[in-house]
Amino acid sequence: MGEVVRYEVDGDIAVVTIDNPPVNALGAGVSEGIVAAVDRAAADPAIRAVVLTGAGRSFIAGADIRRFGTKRETPARRSYDALEASPKPVVAAIHGFALGGGLENALCCTWRIAVPDAKVGLPEVLIGVIPGGGGTQRLPRLAGVKAALDMITSGRHVPARDAAALGIIDGIVETQDLPAAAVAFARSVAGKGLRRVGEIAPPQAEPGLFEAQRKAIARKARGQPAPFSAIAAVEAATRLPFAEGLAEERRLFAELENSAEAQAMRYAFFAERTAAKLSHLPSDMAVPDIRHVAVIGAGTMGGGIAMSLADAGLRVKLLDASPEGLAKGLQKIRDNYAVSVKRGSLRQEDVDHRLSLIEPVDGYDAIVGCDAVIEAIFEQLTAKQDVFRQLDGTMQPGAMLFTNTSALDIDLIAAATKRPEAVAGTHFFAPANVMKLLEVVEGSKTAPATMIAAMRLGRTVGKVSAYAGTCDGFVANRSRIPFGLEQNLMVEEGARPEHIDRVMVEFGYPMGPFAVNDLSGLDVNYMTRKRRAAADPNYRTWPVADRLVEMGRKGQKTGAGWYRYEPGDRTPHPDPVVDRIARELATEFGIEQRSFSDEEVLRRLLFASVNEACKILAEGKALRASDIDVMWLNGFGFPRYRGGLMLWADRIGAREVYNQIAAWHQRYGARWTPAPLLREIANAGGLLREAKAPQLSA
Repeated sequence: MGEVVRYEVDGDIAVVTIDNPPVNALGAGVSEGIVAAVDRAAADPAIRAVVLTGAGRSFIAGADIRRFGTKRETPARRSYDALEASPKPVVAAIHGFALGGGLENALCCTWRIAVPDAKVGLPEVLIGVIPGGGGTQRLPRLAGVKAALDMITSGRHVPARDAAALGIIDGIVETQDLPAAAVAFARSVAGKGLRRVGEIAPPQAEPGLFEAQRKAIARKARGQPAPFSAIAAVEAATRLPFAEGLAEERRLFAELENSAEAQAMRYAFFAERTAAKLSHLPSDMAVPDIRHVAVIGAGTMGGGIAMSLADAGLRVKLLDASPEGLAKGLQKIRDNYAVSVKRGSLRQEDVDHRLSLIEPVDGYDAIVGCDAVIEAIFEQLTAKQDVFRQLDGTMQPGAMLFTNTSALDIDLIAAATKRPEAVAGTHFFAPANVMKLLEVVEGSKTAPATMIAAMRLGRTVGKVSAYAGTCDGFVANRSRIPFGLEQNLMVEEGARPEHIDRVMVEFGYPMGPFAVNDLSGLDVNYMTRKRRAAADPNYRTWPVADRLVEMGRKGQKTGAGWYRYEPGDRTPHPDPVVDRIARELATEFGIEQRSFSDEEVLRRLLFASVNEACKILAEGKALRASDIDVMWLNGFGFPRYRGGLMLWADRIGAREVYNQIAAWHQRYGARWTPAPLLREIANAGGLLREAKAPQLSA
């Protein structure tokens, strides 16, 4: 490996280049290299200004997170200090990403220029900490307190043009040759004085701003200390001298770095990157690029998938069974984009471009040339098989054939074609244009190239791709089924929906499971339960949920489900009708009703899924326990600051989890049979989160 920081001279300008692939993280030697380069430029009378830039595809994409929580020496001088104290102007030339410590280093430079598609941000709250290199003190001085609070507490990435409007970026460089433009810019500002952000007077905040922000955070960041510490640090910037504000930021950062929440969020960060690796498949395989995709079905899922593809710049052909369905789907897409424009998250010109990428077509002949097809019709096996027969006779050789099924056997769908090796599952989660998870499902005949292409497509459209083997429910939904079952059975046993929802919201979920059921519609899984009951004589039915559907109580859309709803209001109100139905069915089935503690509610729901996850891993349907955590975080809203289902269980301990499941096995019967893998991990004193599928353990 060569130097991670290069020093070169272009006439009277020193060019300092960070070269630490793949994203120029501030790893070992980078900060030290920047300090040495700044000192070298300062000592050379021939140098009038300095350019700081990044090699490869980014400026500096942040700190090396692997170093967080470890013992590391505090340098005598940090790169932030050296850059801001430079006696000669330093120009940060930003392309790709300037995130976290990357933006903090840029804020210490005298000037900042960027290419139009660059993005900046301080996303530290997403890993449970706050900026530790002066970001909470410098950003408010440039962008204002309100904008800085929004950026730091949300962790969002800000496009270069928006950053320029806020005063974070001094100039947008339209040319493709950023280094040359940066050198020219540096030459133009040399000798014109220094602009040090730390010397700007403390920013002023609107009255009540910090308290309002704390209240807003309390509603959406329950259990997470980092956003509140971020607010405190920015508040310090408004009332303390700069040096004291920096000291307060460092103190708050140190408090958070080794907290349980920060450790869990770092675990989640790395788990998502590990999930992208199909370690059982060849790593050097050539895979065709997917740039043009057909989507079959313009309903809610198909429309959301089409939006995800267009958002990533891919061309989309959208096909539906009827002209009316296609027109309705296109209008829904337009309406969704209009909401984004109204909220200010998208500009109208961006929407116009994305809509131009979505082409409605009226027949299979129009999609022949597409690189891939994603079927997204309703969840009915014979209907999906009919679509795949059509695709088999239509699509060119080499086209990828993907199905958006959430539970159906990929092999049965692939059998409708003469090219089962080209078929895989791409299970998007609803709403597809919002939810981050893409479950990529391998059939028994799916070719490695097909799997790798599907995983890459997910990453291209901004999803977290995770592997699943084909089985009923795959990995995500299959591991969640026991949660849903226990949720329903506890109601039969006397728990009230509002109690269970309260426990899960206090645990960190944005909504309770019964409120979520009402939102998505109680009828959504009704037919799936009927299918499973018909196929399995031992299937445990959900009589209360079924009765509600059969009464026409399908959730918010009908004004009643597990809760009742007032017209035009989505607030769930506990309904005595549900309690009465539960009592009646409990009496009918001879179930004694009782009260539940909060702990029993939580453990009944989650331990059931931990046990199922162990079965899934042992069958090789999931590759890694951490992949299951990724699915729960990105598909089901599991609180990120708890890391994931399996990490959470580890903090209780595999032995305690096993003992409780064994006790419930004695009490409730076969559905609580402990998974052999769980017993094995408990006996060995091991960690659930480190469990792997047999194909990775061999």
